[in-house]
Amino acid sequence: MPTKEELLKMTSGELIDLGICPICFNRENNGAIYGDNSDALIYEDSDIECCLVKNPRGKGHMCISTINHYSDLSEAPDYINEKIIRFTKAFMKISKEVYQCERVYLCSMCDVPNNHYHVQLIPRYSYKKRDSTNFVKPRQNYVYEEDKLNLLRKGILEYFQKE
Repeated sequence: MPTKEELLKMTSGELIDLGICPICFNRENNGAIYGDNSDALIYEDSDIECCLVKNPRGKGHMCISTINHYSDLSEAPDYINEKIIRFTKAFMKISKEVYQCERVYLCSMCDVPNNHYHVQLIPRYSYKKRDSTNFVKPRQNYVYEEDKLNLLRKGILEYFQKE
């Protein structure tokens, strides 16, 4: 096994090949793999983290992931799955308002043995084709939009204050 210093120089794919979850490794090492996500973080608590994706498939693409490592929905406790579903539903509604998109697709692909359980929410805009290619569109560069990020943060807080 490589040393910690060697691991810190590896890509997420190289860590996966060694059986290391890059999301957990990133958290344990202060953002060493994916960097600081404070400019994309929407919500975080002791169970989940919600953030805009730093290499999105489209504007408003977000991810809801567990803080603790579970490989997929079947491994996570029911209360975590229920929480993710509640947040997913809320963010679908909020995203439609903030991004003026027509639909928000839900996707969860945990396809490697040491993957970290997460769901992705991918907006589809009215001017985009309706089909499954929305899940495999080329990745783009993340564009920080403070106004939209603040609207997402405000929207999720207001949503749960009503409950």
